[in-house]
Amino acid sequence: LTYGTKCPQDINGPRSLFQHPKFETVAREVCKTTISEIKECADEPMGKGYLVSCLVDHRGNITEYQCHQYITKMTAVIFSDYRLICGFMDDCRNDINLLKCGSVRPGEKDAHSQGEVVACLEKGLVKEAEEREPRIRVSDVCKKAILRVAELSSDDFHLDRHLYFACRDDRERFCENTQAGEGRVYKCLFNHKFEESMSEKCRDALTTRQKLIAQDYKVSYSLAKSCKSDLKKYRCNVENLPRSREARLSYLLMCLESAVHRGRQVSSECQGEMLDYRRMLMEDFSLSPEIILEKGSLGVNCQQSLQTLIQEADPGADYRIDRALNEACESVIQTACKHIRAGDPIDPRVTPLDPVLYRKCQGDASRLCHTRGWNETSEMIPPGAVFSCLYRHAYRTEEQGRRLSRECRAEVQRILHQRALDVKLDPALQDKCMIDLGKWCSEKTETGQELECLQDHLDDLVAECRDIVGNLTELESEDIQIEALLMRACEPIIQTFCHEMADNQIDSGDLMECLIQNKHQKEMNEKCAIGVTHFQLVQMKDFRFSYKFKMACKEDVLKLCPNIKKKVDVVICLSTTVRNDTLQDAKEHRVSVKCRKQLRVEELEMTEDIRLEPDLYEACKSDIKNYCQNVPYGNAQIIECLKENKKQLNTRCHQKVFKLQETEMMDPELDYTLMRVCKQMIKRFCPEADAKTMLHCLKQNKNSEVMDPKCKQMITKRQITQNTDYRLNPALRKACKADIPKFCQSILSKAKDDSELEGQVISCLKLKYADLRLSTDCEDQIRMIIEESALDYRLDPQLQMHCSDEISNLCAEEAAAQEQTGQVEECLKVNPEVLNMLKESKADIFVDPVLHTACALDLKHHCAAIPPGRGRQMSCLMEALEDKRVRLQPECKKRLNDRIEMWSYAAKVAPAEGFSDLAMQVMTSPSKNYILSVISVGICVLFLIGLMCGRITKRVTRELKDR
Repeated sequence: LTYGTKCPQDINGPRSLFQHPKFETVAREVCKTTISEIKECADEPMGKGYLVSCLVDHRGNITEYQCHQYITKMTAVIFSDYRLICGFMDDCRNDINLLKCGSVRPGEKDAHSQGEVVACLEKGLVKEAEEREPRIRVSDVCKKAILRVAELSSDDFHLDRHLYFACRDDRERFCENTQAGEGRVYKCLFNHKFEESMSEKCRDALTTRQKLIAQDYKVSYSLAKSCKSDLKKYRCNVENLPRSREARLSYLLMCLESAVHRGRQVSSECQGEMLDYRRMLMEDFSLSPEIILEKGSLGVNCQQSLQTLIQEADPGADYRIDRALNEACESVIQTACKHIRAGDPIDPRVTPLDPVLYRKCQGDASRLCHTRGWNETSEMIPPGAVFSCLYRHAYRTEEQGRRLSRECRAEVQRILHQRALDVKLDPALQDKCMIDLGKWCSEKTETGQELECLQDHLDDLVAECRDIVGNLTELESEDIQIEALLMRACEPIIQTFCHEMADNQIDSGDLMECLIQNKHQKEMNEKCAIGVTHFQLVQMKDFRFSYKFKMACKEDVLKLCPNIKKKVDVVICLSTTVRNDTLQDAKEHRVSVKCRKQLRVEELEMTEDIRLEPDLYEACKSDIKNYCQNVPYGNAQIIECLKENKKQLNTRCHQKVFKLQETEMMDPELDYTLMRVCKQMIKRFCPEADAKTMLHCLKQNKNSEVMDPKCKQMITKRQITQNTDYRLNPALRKACKADIPKFCQSILSKAKDDSELEGQVISCLKLKYADLRLSTDCEDQIRMIIEESALDYRLDPQLQMHCSDEISNLCAEEAAAQEQTGQVEECLKVNPEVLNMLKESKADIFVDPVLHTACALDLKHHCAAIPPGRGRQMSCLMEALEDKRVRLQPECKKRLNDRIEMWSYAAKVAPAEGFSDLAMQVMTSPSKNYILSVISVGICVLFLIGLMCGRITKRVTRELKDR
């Protein structure tokens, strides 16, 4: 079939044969009312065929039945042969020849085959758009003509002759009950395009039609009609824009979506049409020529094209647009997500895709980030730049100003929460960390595990990945709610203990601090505890990961601890500075008040788990495996286990533990176990006690009737530790700083750093206390130690060391008693260490709890006016015992006689440690007069012998002397 060489001279526009007066006369007769209603048609001149052409153009507005039927028939005739559309052949003559569309089916006499010519031109137009450098280009005038013909045939699929014949059977199969007109059959066929029973011929014709719609939205009758007023209202088809842009479906969709995101009113009919065509774009990538151009490689251009498609389709606004997502997640949507409405956001990866974020933050983006048309693609604004700007302003305080609105901030947090669940939701993280994910985290595939794995291996990551993971971790420290999985696991503990922090608009690290403080509550579940501990361990890698610490001490770190990154090193640096300033009584502390306050919080948190003190943990790893293998890390249980096995630890671990104990004794609040076990007793007995005097306060109330047994046991443990080395007793060390080097220098010279002296210095001071040679302050401290150790033998390391066999063999029953009240000391009588105790008891009755208890009434009656100390009350009782006029209590009298007997025995068996001890023993001996007499006689005999025997040495003559 060939086409004519030229359009007949009497054919102009879509009137061809209809210039004949008969056609126009019939039209004026059957369309009389319609012509009067359509002003453009009423003004057409007579006899030129313009009237029928005008009615064809406005056939969608014709309501008269007879007129509509007549014009429909005329339209069918026109579209049966493109030659009847004058101007079309003139505009496309060269293109028809170039594309070889003139005789598609040679030899056939099918009158309807003229539709194949138009179809051939349409395919040529589509092919040109899909090629980077097209071999054949369709002329602009022909392009316009092709799209105009497609537009005129958009209401009734019968008018697209090629598609009609290709899809006749499919129309009967899928759209039998769909009435023709207003593009309804087109839409029905579009919806069944990917059905298995759809013929390939029809599917190809439908795809070509859809591609034409993508180039000019007016090819879709329903879309153009439904959105006509909205397009005009929001200036989405202004006349001064190039048609190639304003007519593109993508431009129309993005322009109207922008209006919807801004909260403008778009008609429901138009939004329904937009939804259909957005789904159409998502279902078939071939409708986007930009993607066709880039297929085969996922380069930058392809990614940009995909992003543009996603922006056009906007699946974030309605999950139903993405057929693959909708079908894959249908069961979840119907069960777990029943409350999710169409339009709720689903994609947090690229901010313009999230309509809720755009709607809530467009004002903030314009005000703070200086953006216009945020949802539009722009080479001037890199992907993610606007979101980065919003994030920077999301966590500003009121003092800092320029904050996000409450609604926008909530949306920014939502996006961040979703990104933290999966690295795939953060394109930058996924891109920069791909190698590290494969190297370190190949087995971590569950939700949230990949980010945790990257945080665990932070020091091993490549620089770019480490920076991104570090920035995200720093963000988490400020708002831990970004960790959605952790928040889900910790929901019960948050509702019980931290609901106020969780409700705050600005978290600023308070919620994580609350979770850490309540990590060992009975309501805490295992998943939450593990998550909180993991975050604590991550925080140790960089002080910036602790938001409150970073904000409080940022300036102090820069000034006092530059170039230090790890949190534990920063804490040590700052705490050392604070301690030095305190010891030196500096007028002004170098560390600011707010930093000292937060530093205290960090120090306390680090004591809870040995893993939060990396140096100690590394030094003791082998010992933990050997002695504490089944002990949990939390609640400082590993640290307590190491203390109990201190003598078996390796040298390096032993030194670290000793240093830790020294620090805890100087500041008992850092003793996590003590503070935990004695928490209620501290509230009862020491509510106003200073942190550094907490242990002293507890010791004073240790024997109270209402003292908790567990706390009492813990206090005793700490007392035992203190008495092993004077350096673990800060009060004693300060009070006896002059006495220790004066009397115990021989012990100090043999001492090693970081190892206990096993109570040798304290034993030395005890002996000097008995000799009344200590300073007043030191004497008070030693008296307290003697009183405590007299009640409990375990507080005397030297006694335990020298009497361990005797205690186990002779005094096992007394040693096993739950309450130690001096029974073991009573059992032991002749050991040298016990002799020392007896000697000490003569200096003060308080040192002998058994005797003191037995003689309490007699002390009150007979020695009330005598001050304690220096043996005064003991002397008072001894005088009362010798005075026959004084009647002592039988038990007191018996105990005193026992003591006198023991002292006598001790004097006999105890060797003198020096001349002073020897003189003292002589003066206190019952045979004092005899001994002194013997000594005097000996001296006299020596004197007489000297007189009688003369000089023993050789005499020297006077002459020799005078030389």
